[in-house]
Amino acid sequence: MAHRRLATRMTLLAAMALLAAGCRGTVQPNVAALPRILPPGPTLEQVIQAVNSNSDQITSLYCPRASLSGQGFPTLRTMVAFQKPNYFRLRAETSLTGAELDLGSNDQAFWFWMRRNQPPTLYFCRHDQFEHCPARQSLLFEPQWLIEALGMPRLDPRLPLEGPLQLPNDRLEIRTVENTPQGSRTKSTIIDAIHGCVVQQSVFDAQGRLIASAEAFQHRRDPLTNLILPAAVAIQSPAAQVSMRIDLGPVEVNRPRANATGMWLMPEYAGSAVVDLCGPQQPVQQPVQQAAPGAAPMAMPAAAMLPPGYGGQLGPR
Repeated sequence: MAHRRLATRMTLLAAMALLAAGCRGTVQPNVAALPRILPPGPTLEQVIQAVNSNSDQITSLYCPRASLSGQGFPTLRTMVAFQKPNYFRLRAETSLTGAELDLGSNDQAFWFWMRRNQPPTLYFCRHDQFEHCPARQSLLFEPQWLIEALGMPRLDPRLPLEGPLQLPNDRLEIRTVENTPQGSRTKSTIIDAIHGCVVQQSVFDAQGRLIASAEAFQHRRDPLTNLILPAAVAIQSPAAQVSMRIDLGPVEVNRPRANATGMWLMPEYAGSAVVDLCGPQQPVQQPVQQAAPGAAPMAMPAAAMLPPGYGGQLGPR
C-alpha cells in the first residue's frame, strides 16, 4: 500500500509537467472578460465542441516563472514547457539546492527524477512499452488522464458519455466510464455552462471512491486568440494524502523557441542510478559518483515510489 501511495504522489507530480493551454501570444495578468461560448441548455455535441476546440489548438506552451507548492515541502520555482505531440519538461528548484524535480518526455520515452530520492534515481519508460509495463500497476493514473487533468482537457466522443447534467451555479457535468487494466473507473468532468471551460475533473474507482481530482482556477482569455487558460491548478488525492498546487505565472503559447532541442533530451544527474520501469526485475545499478549534497529532505519522499526490483541500465534497444 505504501508503494501505491508513493507511486501516486510521483505520478501526480509527473502530471504537472504536462500543463498546457492556449495559442499564439502571451497571457497577461489582466485579460478581457471571458466570452460566452455555450448557449443555454447546450447539447452534448456542443459541449464536446467547446471543450475540444480549445485544447486542440494547443501546439506549445512555455511557463518560465511557474511555482509548485503543497503540504510538506517548500514552494519551488518551476519551469514548464510543452510541445505537441509528446514533448514536455518540468524542472523545479530552490535557490539554495538547485534542481529538486525533473520530469519530462520526448517522442521515445518519459522520465522523472527527484533529488531527495534515496538512492538517487532517474526513472524512465519508453512510450511503446508502457502499456505492458510491470510497474504500470503501481501508477494509479494513466498519463493521458494526467495531461487532461492539468491543462489539456478533452472529451472523447468515441467513449460512452453521459450528460450534460445540469448542476447548480451554472455548471454542467459529463460522466465517462472507462475500462482499464486496474478495473473500471468513472471520470467526472465539470464544465462552466457559460464559458465552456473545464473547472474540475475527478476520477472514481469501481466502488465509487475518489482516486484523484484536479481543479482549475482563475480562467483567463488569451487576448490574441480568445482561447481560455487556467492560471492555476490544484490536485488532490485522499488515498495518497496528496494536496498540491501549481501556479503557471506568465504563459507563452505557440511561440517557437530557438535552440529548444536540448530541452527534450533525457537528463543525466551525477550520483543518480538509471532505472527502466519496463526492464527486467533486478537490483538497481548504483552510480559510481557521489550524490550532490543538499539540505534536509523534503516531507514528500520518493524512495519507494515504485515496487522494488524494477531495474535496468539505460542503453540501446
